[in-house]
Parts: sequence; structure tokens; C-alpha cells
Amino acid sequence: MASPVIKAELRGKAGKGSSRALRREDKIPAVIYGDKKEPTIVTLSRIALVKELNKGGFMNTSYELHVGKDVETVLPRDVQFHPVTDWPMHVDFLRLAKGSSLNIMIPINFVGEEECPGIKIGGILNVVRHEVEFSCPANAIPEAITIDISQLEMNDSVHISTVTLPKGVTPVIDDRDFTIAMISAPSGLKSSETEDDEGGESEGEGEEETTEEGTEE
Repeated sequence: MASPVIKAELRGKAGKGSSRALRREDKIPAVIYGDKKEPTIVTLSRIALVKELNKGGFMNTSYELHVGKDVETVLPRDVQFHPVTDWPMHVDFLRLAKGSSLNIMIPINFVGEEECPGIKIGGILNVVRHEVEFSCPANAIPEAITIDISQLEMNDSVHISTVTLPKGVTPVIDDRDFTIAMISAPSGLKSSETEDDEGGESEGEGEEETTEEGTEE
């Protein structure tokens, strides 16, 4: 799948004054760094940048940044927003070498909640990790990892070893089979079960005492 394209222009000089002037022209200052090369300062169209931000998954998407005749493969690493208007003010891009891989946090999505047997009888989906750090090819970063929970029963858990991952994607934590989510009983149901167990034990004790007294007679 080809990376989406963002057009950029080389920026003559850096500095707060220059950046403010650019923003008044609906341009956003940005910098490209990494791959053992000198940083490159550029500008982006605010409209084009906001369009990409609104699509979702911006920070997990590798882009082809067209700067004049040059093309850089980059990954957004930071976006600064205005504290009042929430408009983007500056973007940092990491330059990606061809064939490189990187560690990145990827969100976890769940499907099949309506069919999940454990949820149908009153259980709740307890998400332990909303994101997991994976090692991914720079040109094939998944927007999210989707987990199907439609077959989970009450008290079942989802561990990383049971998750189907895209080719080339591996968890950074590889020394344990960590939990991502589980189907848990709600606190009210747990309390009810505990009371039932205690009541059953008390009744059993009473029966034993009666039997013993009857035997002594």
C-alpha cells in the first residue's frame, strides 16, 4: 500500500518571528530529522495538514513528504497545538531509511462485543492495555490491531500470544505472554456470588452440628 502524500516547501529560516508570519499565511512550520542527516526545515499547508489529522491515525502513518523535487519517507513524531484554538502550530517528522523498522505504540481495537457470551451474561470487557508497543516495518505500520472477542466466556483473557499480527509486526515485550484484556464479572455479581458461597458454607456447618448432636443422644 502506497504511503499518503503531503506536499511541503523548503523554509528559508527558522525562529519564532518567521513561524508566526508563516501561520498568518495559513502555513505550518515543520522539521524533518533523523537517518543521520541534517534536519530540514519546511512548511506545510494548514488545510492539508488538518485534513490528514482529521482522518485519524496521523501519528502511526508513514507519509511521502514531497519537498520540491525531493521525496522523503517520514513518520510524524510530534504535533504542537495552539492552547486556545487547537490549531496545529508545528510538526516534527522522523526521516525513515529504506527498509528500516521502528518501535511504535499502536492502539488496540475490539470487535465482537455483541456476540461475546461472557458479556451477554453480564460480564464486562476489562481492557488492560489500550495500546501496545510493536516493532514494525517503517512502510507498513498498522493503524490499529483488531482483536475479536466474540468467543470469550466469563473470566476469559486475551494474551498477546493469541493475537494475529500483520506480517513483520512483533511485540517489543517478548519475555512474557502479557494480558491485553479480559471478560470480568461486575462487582455486584462478584459480591452476590461471595454471599451465596458464604451462605452455603454456614448452612453446611449447621447441618453438621445437628447431626453430631443427634449422634450423641
